Amino acid sequence: MNYFKFLIAAVIAFSVSASAKDAQELMKQANEFYRNGKYEKALEVYSSVKHAGYEGASLYYNLGNAYYRLGKLGYAILNYEKALKLSPADEDIKHNLDFANLGTVDKIQPLPEFFIFVWWDSLLASFTINGWTYILYSIFILLLVIIVLYFFVRTIFLQKLVLFSGLGTLILLLLSVSLLIVKINREETLVHGIIVEQAVTAKTSPDINSADAFIIHEGLKVNLEDNLDRWVKIKLTDGKVGWIENNTVEKI
Repeated sequence: MNYFKFLIAAVIAFSVSASAKDAQELMKQANEFYRNGKYEKALEVYSSVKHAGYEGASLYYNLGNAYYRLGKLGYAILNYEKALKLSPADEDIKHNLDFANLGTVDKIQPLPEFFIFVWWDSLLASFTINGWTYILYSIFILLLVIIVLYFFVRTIFLQKLVLFSGLGTLILLLLSVSLLIVKINREETLVHGIIVEQAVTAKTSPDINSADAFIIHEGLKVNLEDNLDRWVKIKLTDGKVGWIENNTVEKI
């Protein structure tokens, strides 16, 4: 029985390893197509890697580059946003996303926010959920080390120093816990999408015959708030709300 379990595990591990190797070869092939200006071919191969179940910041970044070269601004921004979601600190992704956004038609002014909320949002966006989790674990381990250290120091001065260090670390731990909880909650409740059609007319209700609310264009980032049949309720950063057909927007 143990032999068969080992054999099954070995077969699975070999299959995963082989699949990963195939994906790497496909990425190299796609990169070569891209360097030679064969953007359609590159996009086709990158997409095949994605459809095989692989994802990663580099894959979405390369997809964004290929779509941009082909003039598909909405899909380029969509994939840059997906890449940035997985790697928030990547400067190349940020640069290409900012450059692509310069080509969008809609220049919507967001509603003014209190500077503390802006700072808080920037802090949350600095890391992924995994990133905040690693930070939380690191601070927790540091706190345990400080607690153990407290019982080994001999002088009053060092005990006070370790005690204040522990209190500071505890505050950082509580802040990290708060940030992680808020980050997880936002990931679950706040959903963004990118308009992928050149021009979309938002309606006041989920009905083709309802009144027009506003017109938006390819590449615009919107909040996805609700859905009904083939309709999606969206909200713009300036507070406007409308309904669009779900094939005109892609979830990040």
